Amino acid sequence: MGDRFGESYAVRVTRLIVAAGGGGDAVAASMVDAALYGDERPAVILTYAWDRLLIDPVPGPRGPADFTGLRPLTPGVFAITAEAEPIAPAGSTLPRLARELPQTLALIDPHYGVQGVTRQLEALIQHLAPESIDLVDVGGDILARGDEPTLRSPLADALTLAACCRVDAPVRLLIAGPGLDGELPAGELRGLLGRNVLTLAPAHIEPIAHVLEWHPSEATALLAATARDVRGLCEIRDAGLPVPLTDEGPTVHEADLNDAIGRNRLARAIASTTSLADAERLSREICGFSEIDYERDKATRLRTQPVRELDPSTALAQVADFEHQARARGISHTTFRRFTEALGLDGAQRERLRALLIASCPERYVAPLWHISPRA
Repeated sequence: MGDRFGESYAVRVTRLIVAAGGGGDAVAASMVDAALYGDERPAVILTYAWDRLLIDPVPGPRGPADFTGLRPLTPGVFAITAEAEPIAPAGSTLPRLARELPQTLALIDPHYGVQGVTRQLEALIQHLAPESIDLVDVGGDILARGDEPTLRSPLADALTLAACCRVDAPVRLLIAGPGLDGELPAGELRGLLGRNVLTLAPAHIEPIAHVLEWHPSEATALLAATARDVRGLCEIRDAGLPVPLTDEGPTVHEADLNDAIGRNRLARAIASTTSLADAERLSREICGFSEIDYERDKATRLRTQPVRELDPSTALAQVADFEHQARARGISHTTFRRFTEALGLDGAQRERLRALLIASCPERYVAPLWHISPRA
């Protein structure tokens, strides 16, 4: 995808999209971009290489040094090409996304704090001269204050929000799928959202449906499912968070960027940071935690656990027991990531488990989610 503009990238880029979170937000940004603007003119999505431990066993985000095959867009910003690969032991979904999404993916390197991200964003704006800049967040946790008890991953959003507020260019903040990330409930977000600029429909999902078959992002999976009229209560993440699937799910709203930075205490506090470590320290002070600390602790636990092989008969029995308990909790759907972690399987087993379940009960696969029938 990086070759689209040739060696000099001389073709004028019409749009720049900043994905507030990791690869999942990049997939959602691709859907929103195509739905709003069409796919005839080129666009660049600036995104993190920050995958969960199911994909990347190394905690925290990856930088350019963690990849081979990148191509420079500017001296400090690199495109993820179709040939790019993460350097072991790191993992990343971005190279495959670069092969399968129509937009060009550019890598956010947050290791130099907000000032570093700002420099990257400013360099892209100067080099590409985009006609529009959209900051896209799935779920809406970018609008958090920082003290909400349900907040799980504020740092990535705060870094991009603070950087977008520092550049001398108009940036539109778009919230896709209010509440679908399981962090801030949709009811708490309603008063913070502006006009509905788009309601995603099945036709908007089909061009990248193949990506949703393998990409593990749960919030984006829920966004796609609600666009396909799936309704109910979905359980996600290792913590088993219940997320309602409602008519609000496929909506995309504009939010005021200045209001967002005014609410987000962490984004304001880290605005002058020059390292990720400084931003993390402030996250601990303001939010009470750092999501990278959570990843470090979880990675340590996973390293001490024996690797469990996927035995089909055992896995199906465990899934049946999980579903029995989930029904008692009122759950109607779940994700394959949730199944994988609930069964104590390694992230590498996710695809095998998914294939096993779909082969055993194809009628229960409501792409990209799994339907838990009301009766056993």
